[in-house]
Amino acid sequence: MLEELNELLDAAPQRPDTGKFTLLRDSRTDGSFLVHHFLSFYLRAGCKVCFLALVQSFSHYNIVAQKLGVSLTAAKERGQLVFLEGLKSCLDLVFGEEEQSGQPSPLQFISGSVSNLKDLFDFVRMSLAPTDSDSWKGRVLLVDDLSVLLSLGAAPVDVLDFIHYCRMVVCSQLK
Repeated sequence: MLEELNELLDAAPQRPDTGKFTLLRDSRTDGSFLVHHFLSFYLRAGCKVCFLALVQSFSHYNIVAQKLGVSLTAAKERGQLVFLEGLKSCLDLVFGEEEQSGQPSPLQFISGSVSNLKDLFDFVRMSLAPTDSDSWKGRVLLVDDLSVLLSLGAAPVDVLDFIHYCRMVVCSQLK
């Protein structure tokens, strides 16, 4: 089935799309399989992927990815995948756990100390920043599920700004 989806989208791992913004929306039918498809597709294509997983745990995504023939653990270890586990980050903030890196939590806005998504944007920007040793075919940002940011208290205008700035970061690295 996923091969047919790739044909419909005119996509192939040998030539991943660059500079493209795709927003998935599901209303009556669960479309979460598309998130799993795109995650495994871009990892197979050799792209650097920043995945903001706000709905499920790393373990969930890894189990599904393994069924699709991709190891998220291996992708993380080789630096191809940067994974933000939103559920864990939210719990850490709510229960006062410190970030291990010493940096502010990307989801700091839910604590009420800041009202925008700047820390989350900075996380994305730093995760996708090119390095001298990069050999990735492109950079991809996946977010599952953007509406969770609204549920966590982010203002709609902040979510729109976040999308805009993330798109600019990803597209500017194509030049």
